[in-house]
Amino acid sequence: MYFDPKQILSVTMILFAIIDILGAIPVIIQLRQRVGHIQSEKASIAVLVLMITFLFLGEQLLNVIGLDIPSFAIAGSLVIFIIAMEMILGIHLFSNEDMPASASIVPLAFPLIAGAGTMTTLLSLKSQYATQNIIVGITLNTLFVYMVLKNVKWLEKLLGQTGLNILRKAFGVILLAIAIKLFRSNTHL
Repeated sequence: MYFDPKQILSVTMILFAIIDILGAIPVIIQLRQRVGHIQSEKASIAVLVLMITFLFLGEQLLNVIGLDIPSFAIAGSLVIFIIAMEMILGIHLFSNEDMPASASIVPLAFPLIAGAGTMTTLLSLKSQYATQNIIVGITLNTLFVYMVLKNVKWLEKLLGQTGLNILRKAFGVILLAIAIKLFRSNTHL
C-alpha cells in the first residue's frame, strides 16, 4: 500500500468539483435560516462516513435493495431539483414544521454534499485509483466542507442580504442545471 500524491490530488480535485461546497453556500445559508442551526461537526462526520461506506459497499448496498446506480442518481437529482426550485422561486415546497431542529444530516450531508453525483463518482474513482488515495481525497474534502460549514454565519454576514439573494438565485439555476444533467445522463430517453 502506497500513497501517490498525484492520485490524491486528482481524486481530491474531482471530488471537490462534484461536491461543490462553495456553490452550495447559498443553500447552506438558506437551510441555516430555516432551521436555526447547522451542526458542522455532525454534518462533516456524516459526509465522511457516507462517502467511505459507499466507497466500500455502494454497489452491494444498491444491489441488496434492488437498485441500480442510475435509479439512485435520478432520485438524488429530483431532490436537488426541488431544492433548486425553492431557491429560484423563493418558495418552500415543504412546510417548516416538517423541518428537523437541525438540517445537518438530511438534506445537508445527504443528498446535498454526499449525494448521488458524489456517490456515483466514488464508484467510478474506485476503478481508476488506489483505495487509500481515494480515502485521503475524501478526508481532505470533508475537512474543507467542515471549514465552510463552521464559518457559514461569517459568510452570511460577509455577503449581506442582497449578495445572498443574488447568489441564491444564481446558484439555484446552476443547481437546477446539475439536477437536469444528472437526470438526463441516467435516463435512456
